Amino acid sequence: MSTNDDVVVTGLGATTPLGGDVTSTWEALLAGRSGVSRITDDWIAEFPAQLVARLAADPAEQIDRVRARRLDRSQQVAVVAADEAWRSSGAGDAGVDPERIAVVFGTGIGGALTLLGQDDVLEEKGPKRVSPFTIPMLMPNGPAAAVGLAVGAKGGVHAPVSACASGAEAIRWGLDLLRFDRADVVLVGGAEACVHPLPMAGFAAMRAMSTRNDEPERASRPFDKGRDGFVLGEGAAALVLERGDAARARGATIHARLAGAGATADGYDLVAPHPEGEGAGRAIRAALRDAGLTPADIGHVNAHATSTPVGDTAEAAAIRGALGEHVLVTATKSQTGHLLGAAGALESVFTILALREQIVPATANLDDPDDDAAVQALDIVRREPRRAQLTAAVNDSFGFGGHNIALVFTTA
Repeated sequence: MSTNDDVVVTGLGATTPLGGDVTSTWEALLAGRSGVSRITDDWIAEFPAQLVARLAADPAEQIDRVRARRLDRSQQVAVVAADEAWRSSGAGDAGVDPERIAVVFGTGIGGALTLLGQDDVLEEKGPKRVSPFTIPMLMPNGPAAAVGLAVGAKGGVHAPVSACASGAEAIRWGLDLLRFDRADVVLVGGAEACVHPLPMAGFAAMRAMSTRNDEPERASRPFDKGRDGFVLGEGAAALVLERGDAARARGATIHARLAGAGATADGYDLVAPHPEGEGAGRAIRAALRDAGLTPADIGHVNAHATSTPVGDTAEAAAIRGALGEHVLVTATKSQTGHLLGAAGALESVFTILALREQIVPATANLDDPDDDAAVQALDIVRREPRRAQLTAAVNDSFGFGGHNIALVFTTA
């Protein structure tokens, strides 16, 4: 392991339901705007859940036209977010050996739109009309591969697939690659774009999605008594990680330090979290140990909080048990919707910006907090963003299969 484990974030990128880049997304978040709308397509008529958080900017219009046609939408958003992060970091102009540049980009579902779309082509027009780009467009490692090619990474391209923890797990892998001296610069993140009748029907059949169809902007209600599920979102986020000494030597802007990470598995159920957040709490405590910090050091948590009845209370118990009741908690899915495999990456960007700007975004639609003891005990920021003196913050992410990831960021 490298003796220098000071890993910093030098680049940020995003394309989300709130904006086409980091700046517009952050401004919309602080302003309390929602990215949720009601689907008006004919196919949605019989669906119980008819809400979605679509991208604010079409990725196909942000990249080269020919290139866009050869990329699934999940790959397009990955490339857009990664390009912003890479450009803002200046790493591409730093003369880094391509064999020391790595990429870790996660996704929960991957190229679902290509898979389902080309299946329609096969059934309607026959095998000869199926696109020759079908396989590279549908494969789950497609977003990571597209990003790796975009930046010329030759030090390894990795694609964690751990449901809604994928984006956060990618960041943890990037931390390890730098600590073990397997790369000098790592571009990490997550991407998802699967707004389609089949995923919508599948999630609805699980009763995981909100059916508050007449109030789209009020549908995602983390920690609220009236919550009834998440809103499916799409988008991507990316971060550039490198060692602190190298970043400082080249005069890079340092947004924050990635101080530690923890990963656990629930060992409980394929889709339901442990009701007391046992595995989630262990992940948070592991991240603190890795960062060499105590619960008292953590001032803020960007919660996974999807707005499901069981998930939110389980997470509240985990946060309270691992960190205590003093932390300022926010749940930004209330405005962005749930970006699945991109969620952990986007919420890490929000966590970093909260540290950098010393402000915690508000949780939208939290009108009547759940009666659960842990929810009642936590200081959940609502109604308006709150200024605070922060030196360290946690972002946690959880996924079907019992995947739990917690990340600790500190001020630069």
